[in-house]
Amino acid sequence: MEPRSFKLLYLLTFLFFSANAVTHVTVPLQTASTGASNATTGIVTGAYMLACMVARPWAGYLVRRYGAGPLLRATLIAYMPVMAVFPFADPAGLLAVRLLQGGCTACFSMALQIGMIDALPEHRRAHGVSLYSLSTYAPAVVMPVAGIRIWEIGETFLYAGVMFALMAAVGTVGYVAVPHLQGAGETLSRDDGTNHRSQRLRALGNPDFLVCSFSMLAASVAFGAVSAFIPLYAAQLGEYDAGIFLALQAATVVTVRFVWRKRIPSGGRWPGRLIAGLLSLVAAASCLLALAGWTGPFGFYSAAVLMGIAQALLYPTLMTHLTFELPNTARNVLLGLFIASADLGVALGGIAMGPVADLGSYPTVYATCAGGALLAACLAVGREDLSKNQKASP
Repeated sequence: MEPRSFKLLYLLTFLFFSANAVTHVTVPLQTASTGASNATTGIVTGAYMLACMVARPWAGYLVRRYGAGPLLRATLIAYMPVMAVFPFADPAGLLAVRLLQGGCTACFSMALQIGMIDALPEHRRAHGVSLYSLSTYAPAVVMPVAGIRIWEIGETFLYAGVMFALMAAVGTVGYVAVPHLQGAGETLSRDDGTNHRSQRLRALGNPDFLVCSFSMLAASVAFGAVSAFIPLYAAQLGEYDAGIFLALQAATVVTVRFVWRKRIPSGGRWPGRLIAGLLSLVAAASCLLALAGWTGPFGFYSAAVLMGIAQALLYPTLMTHLTFELPNTARNVLLGLFIASADLGVALGGIAMGPVADLGSYPTVYATCAGGALLAACLAVGREDLSKNQKASP
């Protein structure tokens, strides 16, 4: 693809995730305004990532079977009417549209990422994945604040107008950009399909794949707990602004990803120390949130910066490593499973942590997230030591 084609795809990604970013902050507030419990709010919020998790491997298979372009076109056609329903939905309706939104997002991201990875030379994969990830997070700089302000104004038609405008932009750019992502699917014989399934099953036991997936899962629980409960936690604390927290976190993600886009490891060597350091930042940020009642605004907003640094670098580092580590015949589906681990983590950050918040408190939620991140950091370091020992042995 030409550089202009990549720019169109990055713009499409930006617009797509701008709409998602608005709903990520309005859905918890919209659900809670009906008197729903934290558990119900967590379920509705986490349903999006739960649907993503289930759909990712299937989306990877569909890309291999039909090609990235056709899947992306079908996804956009389904996505636009789903997003238009959000301003008018009750909690039951929100649960349904969040599930559909998650499925569309899974197909969109898998089609774009695999299509771009296939088109990029190996030495530019990390750069391309980083810019794609940057495009997904850039909307979170302003859209969470915009979403909260739209909700505070309380005008349903303003909310609907914003969503309709975003969908019109997604449709227009998608119409121009999708033809650049045309890729032929593969016609697989029965024997080919059986062989590929066998290779995928063997690749599931790959130590790097397992550690990458668990690391992403543990970190994403913390990311999900922030998305689901920071608006409610900030309101409980009283002197904190959730919109500023989310915008600061997103601005950190965008800045760090842009500055470090060419420095992310792009090869087969296991970057264990880097991964462990990023997971330690997740744990530190979670601890600061747990102690926000004592540390004051400085600790609260510092957590946004630390969480943003980890969020900026962890996913592209792990994703790029797996594109080299996984066998080609199993790569699409297993990359889908890896991204599904991130989706599962974000979903658990809402669904599993909701009851923790009900039975305990928000500080208990973030202390639990810190423990999970530290465990994953230990595994990442252990995997690096094991890799060194294997290379040293005759």
